[in-house]
Amino acid sequence: MPDAALTNPFHAPAPQDWQEKWIDAVVSAPGVNVPRDALENIAPFIVRPKDALTDAEPDGRRRLKANRLRTVHTEAGEMVVLVVRMNGVGGVVWEHNERISSAWHSAADPAAAGRRSLTRVLPWTRTTEDGREKVFAALESRVESLGRLLGNVEQAAAELDNRDGHRTYNLGEDLVLNGQHEPCMLVAHHFRLDEEIGEGPDGKPLRPASYWGWMAVRGNNRTRRRQEIFDISSAEVLTGVPFKKLGVEGDGVAVNSGYWLRTLAERLNTECAALRSKPDPNARAHRARLIADVEAHLVVGSPTPMRLFRIVQVSNRRDHVHPPLEFTPNDQGRALGRSVLGAYVAQGVLDEATADVLSGAAPITELPGVPENASISTLRDLRSMRLLREFFPVDPRKREIIRRALSEGPPSQLTSREANRRARAWSALTSESYPEPWNPRIAEVFPLSQARAGFSPSERLVDELLADADHDPVAFDELVMFRAAHWLAAYDVIDADRGSLQGQKTVDEDGTEAERVRRTVKNNLNALRNNPAAAVPLLRELALAMDEGRTPRKVSLLGDVLDGTASRAWFNRTFPKETGTRPYTRRGIERAQAVVQDTGGTGVTLDAFAGSGSNPAGADTASTAQAPDETDAQAVERLVRELATQINAMVDGATEIGEVLTELRKRADSAGMEYALNRQQADEAVLGLTKTLSELRKWPEVVPGMGRPS
Repeated sequence: MPDAALTNPFHAPAPQDWQEKWIDAVVSAPGVNVPRDALENIAPFIVRPKDALTDAEPDGRRRLKANRLRTVHTEAGEMVVLVVRMNGVGGVVWEHNERISSAWHSAADPAAAGRRSLTRVLPWTRTTEDGREKVFAALESRVESLGRLLGNVEQAAAELDNRDGHRTYNLGEDLVLNGQHEPCMLVAHHFRLDEEIGEGPDGKPLRPASYWGWMAVRGNNRTRRRQEIFDISSAEVLTGVPFKKLGVEGDGVAVNSGYWLRTLAERLNTECAALRSKPDPNARAHRARLIADVEAHLVVGSPTPMRLFRIVQVSNRRDHVHPPLEFTPNDQGRALGRSVLGAYVAQGVLDEATADVLSGAAPITELPGVPENASISTLRDLRSMRLLREFFPVDPRKREIIRRALSEGPPSQLTSREANRRARAWSALTSESYPEPWNPRIAEVFPLSQARAGFSPSERLVDELLADADHDPVAFDELVMFRAAHWLAAYDVIDADRGSLQGQKTVDEDGTEAERVRRTVKNNLNALRNNPAAAVPLLRELALAMDEGRTPRKVSLLGDVLDGTASRAWFNRTFPKETGTRPYTRRGIERAQAVVQDTGGTGVTLDAFAGSGSNPAGADTASTAQAPDETDAQAVERLVRELATQINAMVDGATEIGEVLTELRKRADSAGMEYALNRQQADEAVLGLTKTLSELRKWPEVVPGMGRPS
């Protein structure tokens, strides 16, 4: 290392003429279409820009060295990145970082919400000299005020802190001790303020009307921790550093990055010089010395800049498919889902407008074909059902693309784990249309055979399904299968089974205390199927609560709406845990589910059994709750179908047990645990498996004798 670097490790901006030469070389490089304004913003942060340039040509121009540009291929498209050495304080944490997406109110939620909303992101488009609009490799957002912009960046940083506990090591201390070895990726983002700026006594604006920032697409946590070590925040990097932080008198803010970077470097180098005579491992200059400059990848071009937002979001697709620990399950599901949507757009099987709505970047009213004045429940349902079709497609082209995006095997070999991963993506992205996210495991309710075939739910609006559900078993079953779990989870009436609840109590609003009930989501849904007289009014009440912006009320066993909020304790009493087969009065739904099983690879199309077992239009609710006595022949038909259903479910369950045990052993080994189970847990598991095997051994010899001779 040169003596100068040892003496003054912190870099001031390069001379202005070298910054200009670097900018000229970048904008003239092949494949680069980033705005010049964005490069002017980042240029003061570039360390030794001369090192990236060739010797001067006869005309005096310098060009970028060939090894500085790289093309990155993603499922959503290509981008060109520029490799630089950047001042360690550079970069801005991004609110659109997918690890924190569930902390924000999404544009895809049609209801007003108290949480801070994500800003809408659009391509940076400008009119060229010839009057045509041109899209550049940069992003742009409109923000109502400077305070809102600062609040967004500060909340993004705070949310990153909230998730830092998922990491197995202290990232900040690792940067202090070892420096940064993995480069961050940054994209140019322009923020326009809608508020009036005002003028000072000299007639000049009091502050800028817009700001350029280079947002961390990859490396938000590293950016946050580096800046914490420098005692400079991302919000300050974006909009200006207070003079007091620079050791300069005054209450103002230094907006010119060239000025404040030079002042900060001088101050840190002075601190560094003082440490030679009086070492202090806690001093800022000592802690920041290994991150004085770091490698960074700047996104400077794309052949499809109109898709840049989606491209940069899926640039770390492998992190979405095999996520690091700082992903929460909901953020993981959303990131996974957006990577699939980006792949569809890149392959031309999904249009941009639809993808924006499904990814949560645009309001549902922009979804093609949305009815005018649609209710909130209708809007949410249209988006959720479209997401379901995208993650469990029937179309062969989409089935191939999603397999490639998620690194899956052939559709016929889709495992329960892979199907559940898709279901979680569907559930997590659906929750963006609601005020609060829910546990994405709430969606793990599909039989594997159906997930392999794909889903084609009917095109009927949810209002129509709700109106018909008390006399149309197809409408009822579609509501239960595809809507009920999300609607109940949205109001915290049910949740995914989290494990043992032994000894825990639950108290209803009327003071009733009861043991909490451990239930799977499938069990909750089957309980609804067992009591359609109460389930249909409950589903209607949940939809009405969405539309009216309130909590849902209870319903009686006969379907009457009651005073009081629907709660988990009430639900468990009204729809008790299912322990047996469904009553014969639901034969119509059983027939519908049998058709579902028989659709094979053509997709599960609930319209296919419209009218199956249903009562005539206009039949009252009481009559639909009772079905005629079935004949022995009809019972045989029903039981044959039920046998096939139970065997398929058992096979799926056996596969899932093996997958759970394999992952359990793997995770225990990774955690350094000698045993994954205690003695009692292991004994109970063996006992349960042994009892199951003992019961199953009786029947292989019985079934052949019931079959007609060939």
